[in-house]
Amino acid sequence: MAKPIKYVEKAATVAANAIWQVFDTLNQINQNPGFTPKWSEKPLLKSYEKMKPKLGWPRTTDSLCPKCIPEIRQEILDGKKDVSVLVNDRPGEIKATIIERDGKIIMTKECPIHGYFEDVMAIDAEFFKHLEEVFPGRDIRAHNDKDLHKHGSSTITHGRGSVLTIDLTNRCNMMCDPCFMDANQVGFVHELSWEDVKTMLDNALKIKPRRQMSVQFSGGEPTLSPYFLDAVRYCKQVGYNSVQAATNGIEFAKSKEFSRQAAEAGLRYAYLQFDGIGNAANSHRAVGNLFDVKLKAIDHLHSAGVDIVPVTTIINGINNEQVGRIIQFALDNPKKISFLSFQPVSFTGRDEAVTDERRAAQRYTLSHLAHDVKNQTGLGEPKRDWYPISFMSTFSDWADLIHGPQAEWGQLSCGCHPNCGIGMAVMIDKETKESAPVTRFLNADRLAKDIQRVNDAARGRFLSVFGMALALMRNYDPFQAPSNFKIVDLLKKFDKTFGATGRNYGSVKGDRTLTDIERRRRDRWNFLFIAGMWFQDLFNYDFRRTEQCIIPYATQEGEISFCAYNTGVGWRNIVEKMHMTATLTKWYEEYGRHEIFAGNKNVGLTDTQHALLLRDEIVTNEVQRDLDKLGIAKTAREEKIRARDEKLRKSKEAEDAKMMELYKKHVLKEPESNLVQIKGIAAAPKPAEAKEEIGALGD
Repeated sequence: MAKPIKYVEKAATVAANAIWQVFDTLNQINQNPGFTPKWSEKPLLKSYEKMKPKLGWPRTTDSLCPKCIPEIRQEILDGKKDVSVLVNDRPGEIKATIIERDGKIIMTKECPIHGYFEDVMAIDAEFFKHLEEVFPGRDIRAHNDKDLHKHGSSTITHGRGSVLTIDLTNRCNMMCDPCFMDANQVGFVHELSWEDVKTMLDNALKIKPRRQMSVQFSGGEPTLSPYFLDAVRYCKQVGYNSVQAATNGIEFAKSKEFSRQAAEAGLRYAYLQFDGIGNAANSHRAVGNLFDVKLKAIDHLHSAGVDIVPVTTIINGINNEQVGRIIQFALDNPKKISFLSFQPVSFTGRDEAVTDERRAAQRYTLSHLAHDVKNQTGLGEPKRDWYPISFMSTFSDWADLIHGPQAEWGQLSCGCHPNCGIGMAVMIDKETKESAPVTRFLNADRLAKDIQRVNDAARGRFLSVFGMALALMRNYDPFQAPSNFKIVDLLKKFDKTFGATGRNYGSVKGDRTLTDIERRRRDRWNFLFIAGMWFQDLFNYDFRRTEQCIIPYATQEGEISFCAYNTGVGWRNIVEKMHMTATLTKWYEEYGRHEIFAGNKNVGLTDTQHALLLRDEIVTNEVQRDLDKLGIAKTAREEKIRARDEKLRKSKEAEDAKMMELYKKHVLKEPESNLVQIKGIAAAPKPAEAKEEIGALGD
């Protein structure tokens, strides 16, 4: 039976609904115009002013030929073509059509040179439709950006993004599949100097709208850069509140002191590679004790004040069975894990030349993720609880409104294409570990529409906050929420996230202290966000997604969309070659070789003790064997070995046939015959033999 407070709260939601009807009617009279904030030269957009790309299906879009692009890129790398062709022309571009077939969403395209291609974009057409229908529209068009956004058809045109990625080095202390950058394999080192790092961060401030972003240092392995800690500190200096490292966790696991130093420098998040529960589930990375490394890294980082985001590259047949186990791990450790990021595999880097057979077997989409979460955990309904990440931009717009025109920065906004990323929020009681999807007890569709109306009215801070409070209360169902969760907890969560009232929940700015971190962690409720981010590859590339990318790469050639940099035309290969630091030989001569963990080598840890809850039943002790049963290669390396072995087999067969011919000729002295027998010649019929006739009764 529900607690009595739930009935009181239900009465409050009914009252809030009645008050909302009056408030909204009056609030829509003579709407105020959107103001132009200090961080933009263009005014805030009303919901009905936002642009949207063409959605629905069938639809046509601009894409790339998976065969033409690698050829064109190689010609640029070889000096046969100038890089300007990517800016001034449209090499390798072809039209693509997005259609529904047998309940799935498919991208089809045809190159006049290389023929027909198709790939799956979703296994659930209704789920895909839901994501596109609730997309709120694009952010303010990017401006004051011509010096940094200058990449032809790959140019970012809308918004500012939410994660500014900077690759400090292409060196890595692992050598595994999959890998966006093909680390340790390109024959040279590309490593940013300190001046490069400062220039990229300084330049990033020029682009408007100037929103808060999470600056992510990546690689390779960013902790190998001698400037890693300095770069983290400099982010705070120029005004960014959130700094994260995309890391395999090895250096943090090896040294608690290094974790402390990173936290003191200003590291807020560790975007931690995390492919499954147990060393067997991580075995495709070819480090013997990689899961032990992850647990130790989480322990060290959390104790230092750094929040952890486990990041899982999901590959069908390799680790898709780990989705539920990873979520259960987060549910079991709500005081230490508040965000999960699943990334369906993108066939790029080492996997760009993937065979059609392996691509079809390993392809994993956002719809796979939503259904796997439900099937493996029983958590969430795909069309009720999953939304495009850009759905949150309506709430970012509200934060921009209440912070006013004098704010120095705009709110972080995830305004990506609805095909790019999805998320489900789960509210967890840290004490009892009871949990429920937020959209089970909060009507998200109606809430977003309510907030759009508050935003469009563009009133002052008080009325806008009051409108948000009413909208939250009228869309809240107390009987579907966790048993100890109350309306006041919901209101506090939104206030804590968006800074509506100015109440001190612990600072999140660059000057935050361990005291601030501990104060924020005292919150009884963990808002666990389960995200899926699907980066493109050449087989499903869509330029409409590139145009509103929220994860730009800061490079020596400007800021480039994540997918255009790592996949697409492959700007990474070109930029790194243009600004190569040294060949591997010269680098090793000057700096020596860094340690690489590969071939199932163990990372040296002082111990494997940790304070995380790890249930025996979710630990994987056997490698997933789906692809082995189908006889399909699991990695690019395996494909190359198979191709090499097949070539050697055919070569050996040809050599054996040649040796047999020589043996017959020179040893057996068989005559050579150059005749080709078309058809056997039938033997001539024998003449009939004379037979003695015998009478029926004898002579």
